[in-house]
Amino acid sequence: MEDTNNKPPVEVIIEVASDIGGHENNSVEATKTLLSSILTSVHAGYFRISLSFGAQALLWKILTLPSNEVSQPIHTSRLPSTIFLLLWCIALLTLFSLSFLYLLRCFFHFHLVRAEFLHNIGVNFLYAPWISWLLLLQSAPLILPNTLSYQVFWWVFTVPIFVLDLKIYGQWFTTEKRFLSMVANPTSQISVIGNLVGARAAAEMGWEESAVFMFSLGMAHYLVLFVTLYQRLAGGSRFPAMLRPAFFLFSAAPSLASLAWSSISGTFDTPSKMLFFLSFFLFMSLACRPALFKKSMRRFTVVWWAYSFPLTVVALASVEYAQKSKGHIASLLMLVLTVSSILVFLGLMMLTAINTDKLFGHKQSTSELY
Repeated sequence: MEDTNNKPPVEVIIEVASDIGGHENNSVEATKTLLSSILTSVHAGYFRISLSFGAQALLWKILTLPSNEVSQPIHTSRLPSTIFLLLWCIALLTLFSLSFLYLLRCFFHFHLVRAEFLHNIGVNFLYAPWISWLLLLQSAPLILPNTLSYQVFWWVFTVPIFVLDLKIYGQWFTTEKRFLSMVANPTSQISVIGNLVGARAAAEMGWEESAVFMFSLGMAHYLVLFVTLYQRLAGGSRFPAMLRPAFFLFSAAPSLASLAWSSISGTFDTPSKMLFFLSFFLFMSLACRPALFKKSMRRFTVVWWAYSFPLTVVALASVEYAQKSKGHIASLLMLVLTVSSILVFLGLMMLTAINTDKLFGHKQSTSELY
Protein backbone atom coordinates (compact mmCIF):
# COMPACT_ATOMS: atom_id res chain seq x y z
CA MET A 1 0.00 0.00 0.00
CA GLU A 2 2.80 2.37 0.82
CA ASP A 3 4.40 1.76 -2.57
CA THR A 4 1.21 2.47 -4.46
CA ASN A 5 0.64 5.62 -2.45
CA ASN A 6 4.14 6.92 -3.08
CA LYS A 7 4.22 6.50 -6.87
CA PRO A 8 1.68 9.15 -7.94
CA PRO A 9 3.49 12.01 -6.16
CA VAL A 10 6.73 11.02 -7.81
CA GLU A 11 5.08 11.02 -11.23
CA VAL A 12 3.43 14.39 -10.62
CA ILE A 13 6.70 15.96 -9.57
CA ILE A 14 8.42 14.75 -12.71
CA GLU A 15 5.65 16.10 -14.93
CA VAL A 16 5.66 19.50 -13.24
CA ALA A 17 9.42 19.74 -13.52
CA SER A 18 9.27 18.96 -17.22
CA ASP A 19 6.58 21.61 -17.70
CA ILE A 20 8.71 24.19 -15.92
CA GLY A 21 11.71 23.25 -18.01
CA GLY A 22 9.64 23.55 -21.17
CA HIS A 23 8.36 26.99 -20.20
CA GLU A 24 11.89 28.13 -19.40
CA ASN A 25 13.16 26.92 -22.77
CA ASN A 26 10.32 28.67 -24.57
CA SER A 27 11.01 31.86 -22.63
CA VAL A 28 14.71 31.75 -23.49
CA GLU A 29 13.98 31.12 -27.16
CA ALA A 30 11.46 33.97 -27.24
CA THR A 31 14.00 36.32 -25.65
CA LYS A 32 16.68 35.32 -28.16
CA THR A 33 14.26 35.84 -31.04
CA LEU A 34 13.24 39.27 -29.75
CA LEU A 35 16.85 40.36 -29.20
CA SER A 36 17.87 39.15 -32.65
CA SER A 37 14.92 41.00 -34.19
CA ILE A 38 15.92 44.23 -32.42
CA LEU A 39 19.58 43.91 -33.39
CA THR A 40 18.75 43.37 -37.04
CA SER A 41 16.41 46.39 -36.97
CA VAL A 42 18.63 48.92 -35.18
CA HIS A 43 20.87 50.15 -37.99
CA ALA A 44 23.07 53.26 -37.89
CA GLY A 45 20.18 55.40 -39.12
CA TYR A 46 18.60 55.11 -35.67
CA PHE A 47 21.24 57.51 -34.39
CA ARG A 48 19.10 60.25 -35.93
CA ILE A 49 17.28 60.08 -32.61
CA SER A 50 20.41 60.70 -30.54
CA LEU A 51 21.47 63.50 -32.88
CA SER A 52 18.18 65.27 -32.22
CA PHE A 53 18.46 64.73 -28.48
CA GLY A 54 22.04 66.03 -28.42
CA ALA A 55 21.22 69.15 -30.43
CA GLN A 56 18.14 69.82 -28.32
CA ALA A 57 20.18 69.47 -25.11
CA LEU A 58 22.73 71.96 -26.44
CA LEU A 59 19.94 74.39 -27.38
CA TRP A 60 18.42 74.21 -23.90
CA LYS A 61 21.82 74.68 -22.29
CA ILE A 62 22.40 77.88 -24.25
CA LEU A 63 18.89 79.12 -23.45
CA THR A 64 19.44 78.57 -19.72
CA LEU A 65 22.61 80.67 -19.65
CA PRO A 66 22.19 84.13 -18.05
CA SER A 67 24.12 85.76 -20.92
CA ASN A 68 21.13 85.28 -23.18
CA GLU A 69 19.17 87.91 -21.27
CA VAL A 70 21.53 90.75 -22.05
CA SER A 71 19.95 93.62 -24.00
CA GLN A 72 17.44 91.59 -26.02
CA PRO A 73 14.53 93.67 -27.36
CA ILE A 74 12.16 90.73 -26.98
CA HIS A 75 12.67 89.56 -23.42
CA THR A 76 12.69 85.81 -22.89
CA SER A 77 12.92 84.56 -19.34
CA ARG A 78 15.60 82.06 -18.52
CA LEU A 79 14.39 78.50 -19.03
CA PRO A 80 14.45 76.31 -15.92
CA SER A 81 17.73 74.42 -15.60
CA THR A 82 15.89 71.40 -14.16
CA ILE A 83 14.31 70.72 -17.54
CA PHE A 84 17.72 70.96 -19.19
CA LEU A 85 19.24 68.49 -16.72
CA LEU A 86 16.36 66.07 -17.25
CA LEU A 87 16.65 66.38 -21.03
CA TRP A 88 20.41 65.85 -20.93
CA CYS A 89 20.04 62.72 -18.80
CA ILE A 90 17.40 61.32 -21.17
CA ALA A 91 19.66 62.13 -24.13
CA LEU A 92 22.56 60.34 -22.44
CA LEU A 93 20.41 57.29 -21.69
CA THR A 94 19.08 57.21 -25.26
CA LEU A 95 22.54 57.47 -26.80
CA PHE A 96 24.00 54.89 -24.43
CA SER A 97 21.16 52.45 -25.22
CA LEU A 98 21.52 52.88 -28.98
CA SER A 99 25.31 52.57 -28.76
CA PHE A 100 25.01 49.38 -26.69
CA LEU A 101 22.52 47.84 -29.12
CA TYR A 102 24.68 48.76 -32.10
CA LEU A 103 27.74 47.31 -30.37
CA LEU A 104 25.84 44.03 -29.95
CA ARG A 105 24.87 44.25 -33.62
CA CYS A 106 28.58 44.49 -34.48
CA PHE A 107 29.29 41.30 -32.54
CA PHE A 108 26.32 39.15 -33.56
CA HIS A 109 25.45 40.54 -37.01
CA PHE A 110 28.73 41.87 -38.32
CA HIS A 111 27.71 41.14 -41.92
CA LEU A 112 24.94 43.74 -41.56
CA VAL A 113 27.37 46.33 -40.21
CA ARG A 114 29.76 45.57 -43.05
CA ALA A 115 26.90 46.06 -45.53
CA GLU A 116 26.22 49.48 -43.99
CA PHE A 117 29.89 50.39 -44.27
CA LEU A 118 29.84 49.58 -47.99
CA HIS A 119 26.52 51.34 -48.64
CA ASN A 120 26.74 54.86 -50.05
CA ILE A 121 23.99 56.05 -47.68
CA GLY A 122 24.54 53.82 -44.66
CA VAL A 123 28.22 54.67 -44.29
CA ASN A 124 27.38 58.32 -43.63
CA PHE A 125 25.35 57.43 -40.54
CA LEU A 126 28.40 55.80 -38.98
CA TYR A 127 29.38 59.39 -38.15
CA ALA A 128 26.14 59.92 -36.21
CA PRO A 129 27.02 58.22 -32.89
CA TRP A 130 30.29 60.15 -32.60
CA ILE A 131 28.57 63.44 -33.46
CA SER A 132 25.93 62.67 -30.84
CA TRP A 133 28.58 62.08 -28.18
CA LEU A 134 30.31 65.35 -29.10
CA LEU A 135 27.02 67.24 -28.82
CA LEU A 136 26.37 65.74 -25.40
CA LEU A 137 29.92 66.60 -24.38
CA GLN A 138 29.41 70.25 -25.33
CA SER A 139 26.11 70.38 -23.45
CA ALA A 140 27.35 68.46 -20.40
CA PRO A 141 26.37 70.30 -17.20
CA LEU A 142 29.33 69.09 -15.11
CA ILE A 143 32.25 68.74 -17.57
CA LEU A 144 33.92 72.06 -18.36
CA PRO A 145 35.94 72.59 -21.58
CA ASN A 146 39.17 73.35 -19.71
CA THR A 147 39.20 70.03 -17.82
CA LEU A 148 41.26 66.95 -18.66
CA SER A 149 38.18 64.74 -18.91
CA TYR A 150 36.70 67.02 -21.60
CA GLN A 151 39.92 66.83 -23.61
CA VAL A 152 40.12 63.04 -23.31
CA PHE A 153 36.51 62.61 -24.41
CA TRP A 154 37.12 64.96 -27.34
CA TRP A 155 39.93 62.74 -28.60
CA VAL A 156 37.87 59.57 -28.09
CA PHE A 157 34.94 60.93 -30.09
CA THR A 158 36.92 62.81 -32.76
CA VAL A 159 39.45 60.17 -33.83
CA PRO A 160 36.74 57.87 -35.32
CA ILE A 161 35.42 60.85 -37.31
CA PHE A 162 38.88 61.51 -38.72
CA VAL A 163 39.32 57.81 -39.60
CA LEU A 164 36.00 57.85 -41.46
CA ASP A 165 37.13 61.04 -43.23
CA LEU A 166 40.23 59.26 -44.50
CA LYS A 167 38.10 56.44 -45.82
CA ILE A 168 35.26 58.41 -47.41
CA TYR A 169 37.03 61.54 -48.63
CA GLY A 170 39.89 59.45 -49.99
CA GLN A 171 37.48 57.34 -52.03
CA TRP A 172 35.84 60.41 -53.51
CA PHE A 173 38.88 61.22 -55.64
CA THR A 174 40.82 57.94 -55.82
CA THR A 175 38.33 55.08 -56.28
CA GLU A 176 36.66 54.93 -59.68
CA LYS A 177 33.40 53.37 -58.48
CA ARG A 178 33.25 55.74 -55.51
CA PHE A 179 33.73 59.09 -57.22
CA LEU A 180 31.74 61.84 -55.52
CA SER A 181 29.52 62.34 -58.57
CA MET A 182 28.45 58.68 -58.29
CA VAL A 183 27.85 58.34 -54.54
CA ALA A 184 26.90 61.87 -53.41
CA ASN A 185 23.53 62.15 -51.69
CA PRO A 186 22.05 64.47 -49.03
CA THR A 187 23.21 62.20 -46.19
CA SER A 188 26.81 62.75 -47.32
CA GLN A 189 26.61 66.06 -45.47
CA ILE A 190 26.72 64.17 -42.15
CA SER A 191 30.46 63.71 -42.68
CA VAL A 192 30.82 67.48 -42.96
CA ILE A 193 28.68 67.97 -39.86
CA GLY A 194 30.98 65.65 -37.91
CA ASN A 195 34.01 67.81 -38.66
CA LEU A 196 32.18 71.04 -37.82
CA VAL A 197 30.88 69.73 -34.49
CA GLY A 198 34.40 68.57 -33.65
CA ALA A 199 35.77 71.98 -34.61
CA ARG A 200 33.33 73.76 -32.30
CA ALA A 201 34.20 71.46 -29.41
CA ALA A 202 37.93 72.08 -29.98
CA ALA A 203 37.37 75.83 -30.11
CA GLU A 204 35.50 75.68 -26.80
CA MET A 205 38.64 74.15 -25.26
CA GLY A 206 40.82 76.88 -26.74
CA TRP A 207 42.53 74.50 -29.17
CA GLU A 208 42.51 76.94 -32.08
CA GLU A 209 44.80 74.93 -34.38
CA SER A 210 42.74 71.75 -34.02
CA ALA A 211 39.53 73.72 -34.47
CA VAL A 212 40.76 75.43 -37.65
CA PHE A 213 42.03 72.10 -38.99
CA MET A 214 38.67 70.37 -38.60
CA PHE A 215 36.76 73.44 -39.78
CA SER A 216 38.83 73.74 -42.97
CA LEU A 217 38.52 70.00 -43.63
CA GLY A 218 34.76 70.13 -43.25
CA MET A 219 34.19 73.32 -45.24
CA ALA A 220 36.42 72.29 -48.16
CA HIS A 221 34.43 69.10 -48.64
CA TYR A 222 31.15 70.88 -47.97
CA LEU A 223 31.72 73.28 -50.87
CA VAL A 224 32.53 70.42 -53.24
CA LEU A 225 29.60 68.37 -51.96
CA PHE A 226 27.16 71.28 -52.11
CA VAL A 227 28.01 72.02 -55.75
CA THR A 228 27.77 68.32 -56.65
CA LEU A 229 24.37 67.91 -55.02
CA TYR A 230 23.11 71.18 -56.50
CA GLN A 231 23.84 69.83 -59.98
CA ARG A 232 21.69 66.73 -59.26
CA LEU A 233 24.08 64.25 -60.83
CA ALA A 234 23.62 60.48 -61.00
CA GLY A 235 24.05 59.85 -57.27
CA GLY A 236 21.22 62.16 -56.23
CA SER A 237 18.73 60.66 -58.71
CA ARG A 238 18.98 57.31 -56.90
CA PHE A 239 18.05 58.76 -53.53
CA PRO A 240 14.87 57.02 -52.25
CA ALA A 241 11.76 59.16 -51.82
CA MET A 242 11.26 57.72 -48.32
CA LEU A 243 14.53 59.34 -47.22
CA ARG A 244 13.76 62.85 -48.48
CA PRO A 245 13.55 64.35 -44.96
CA ALA A 246 17.35 64.11 -45.08
CA PHE A 247 17.21 67.04 -47.52
CA PHE A 248 17.02 69.29 -44.46
CA LEU A 249 20.66 68.46 -43.81
CA PHE A 250 21.31 71.14 -46.45
CA SER A 251 20.47 73.70 -43.76
CA ALA A 252 22.20 71.87 -40.90
CA ALA A 253 25.74 72.01 -42.33
CA PRO A 254 25.99 75.82 -42.80
CA SER A 255 24.30 76.40 -39.43
CA LEU A 256 26.93 74.31 -37.67
CA ALA A 257 29.63 76.02 -39.72
CA SER A 258 28.27 79.34 -38.44
CA LEU A 259 28.44 78.10 -34.84
CA ALA A 260 31.90 76.60 -35.30
CA TRP A 261 33.35 79.76 -36.82
CA SER A 262 31.75 81.86 -34.08
CA SER A 263 33.53 79.73 -31.47
CA ILE A 264 36.84 79.92 -33.36
CA SER A 265 36.76 83.69 -33.92
CA GLY A 266 35.22 84.46 -30.54
CA THR A 267 32.36 86.47 -32.01
CA PHE A 268 29.40 86.03 -34.34
CA ASP A 269 31.01 88.08 -37.11
CA THR A 270 30.24 88.54 -40.81
CA PRO A 271 31.28 85.02 -41.98
CA SER A 272 29.09 83.50 -39.26
CA LYS A 273 26.16 85.66 -40.32
CA MET A 274 26.63 84.73 -43.98
CA LEU A 275 26.58 81.03 -43.13
CA PHE A 276 23.50 81.47 -40.94
CA PHE A 277 21.65 83.37 -43.67
CA LEU A 278 22.51 80.59 -46.15
CA SER A 279 21.22 77.92 -43.78
CA PHE A 280 18.01 79.83 -43.11
CA PHE A 281 17.39 80.34 -46.83
CA LEU A 282 17.94 76.64 -47.56
CA PHE A 283 15.65 75.68 -44.69
CA MET A 284 12.85 77.95 -45.92
CA SER A 285 13.30 76.70 -49.49
CA LEU A 286 12.58 73.16 -48.30
CA ALA A 287 9.86 74.12 -45.81
CA CYS A 288 7.92 75.83 -48.62
CA ARG A 289 7.76 72.54 -50.58
CA PRO A 290 5.79 70.08 -48.42
CA ALA A 291 4.78 68.03 -51.48
CA LEU A 292 8.40 66.93 -51.78
CA PHE A 293 8.03 64.91 -48.56
CA LYS A 294 4.56 63.46 -49.19
CA LYS A 295 5.73 59.87 -49.78
CA SER A 296 7.94 59.83 -46.71
CA MET A 297 5.03 60.98 -44.50
CA ARG A 298 2.63 58.15 -45.31
CA ARG A 299 3.86 55.93 -42.47
CA PHE A 300 5.89 56.74 -39.38
CA THR A 301 9.52 55.58 -39.53
CA VAL A 302 12.77 56.57 -37.87
CA VAL A 303 13.44 58.73 -40.95
CA TRP A 304 11.03 61.31 -39.52
CA TRP A 305 13.67 62.21 -36.92
CA ALA A 306 15.61 63.83 -39.78
CA TYR A 307 13.31 66.85 -39.39
CA SER A 308 14.33 67.62 -35.80
CA PHE A 309 18.13 67.85 -35.90
CA PRO A 310 18.49 70.39 -38.77
CA LEU A 311 15.73 72.60 -37.37
CA THR A 312 17.37 72.58 -33.94
CA VAL A 313 20.82 73.57 -35.21
CA VAL A 314 19.27 76.39 -37.28
CA ALA A 315 17.60 77.53 -34.06
CA LEU A 316 20.97 77.33 -32.28
CA ALA A 317 22.55 79.60 -34.88
CA SER A 318 19.61 82.00 -34.63
CA VAL A 319 20.17 82.32 -30.87
CA GLU A 320 23.75 83.47 -31.38
CA TYR A 321 22.67 85.76 -34.22
CA ALA A 322 20.01 87.36 -32.01
CA GLN A 323 22.54 87.93 -29.23
CA LYS A 324 24.87 89.68 -31.65
CA SER A 325 22.43 91.82 -33.63
CA LYS A 326 20.08 92.69 -30.72
CA GLY A 327 17.26 93.63 -33.09
CA HIS A 328 13.53 92.92 -32.94
CA ILE A 329 13.53 90.87 -36.15
CA ALA A 330 16.47 88.72 -35.06
CA SER A 331 14.88 88.06 -31.66
CA LEU A 332 11.53 87.21 -33.23
CA LEU A 333 13.24 84.85 -35.68
CA MET A 334 15.06 83.18 -32.79
CA LEU A 335 11.79 82.77 -30.89
CA VAL A 336 9.94 81.23 -33.86
CA LEU A 337 12.73 78.80 -34.73
CA THR A 338 13.32 77.78 -31.12
CA VAL A 339 9.65 77.14 -30.37
CA SER A 340 9.26 75.27 -33.67
CA SER A 341 12.24 73.04 -32.93
CA ILE A 342 10.95 72.20 -29.45
CA LEU A 343 7.45 71.40 -30.74
CA VAL A 344 8.79 69.18 -33.53
CA PHE A 345 11.06 67.42 -31.06
CA LEU A 346 8.23 66.78 -28.58
CA GLY A 347 5.95 65.59 -31.38
CA LEU A 348 8.53 63.08 -32.58
CA MET A 349 9.06 61.84 -29.03
CA MET A 350 5.33 61.16 -28.67
CA LEU A 351 5.09 59.43 -32.05
CA THR A 352 8.11 57.29 -31.23
CA ALA A 353 6.60 56.24 -27.90
CA ILE A 354 3.33 55.32 -29.60
CA ASN A 355 4.96 53.44 -32.48
CA THR A 356 7.78 51.66 -30.65
CA ASP A 357 6.68 48.28 -32.01
CA LYS A 358 7.00 49.60 -35.57
CA LEU A 359 10.53 50.90 -35.02
CA PHE A 360 11.91 47.79 -33.33
CA GLY A 361 11.43 44.38 -34.84
CA HIS A 362 9.73 45.67 -37.99
CA LYS A 363 11.19 44.23 -41.18
CA GLN A 364 12.14 47.18 -43.35
CA SER A 365 12.65 47.57 -47.06
CA THR A 366 15.90 48.85 -48.49
CA SER A 367 14.53 52.36 -48.95
CA GLU A 368 13.68 52.58 -45.23
CA LEU A 369 16.99 51.33 -43.88
CA TYR A 370 18.67 54.68 -43.39
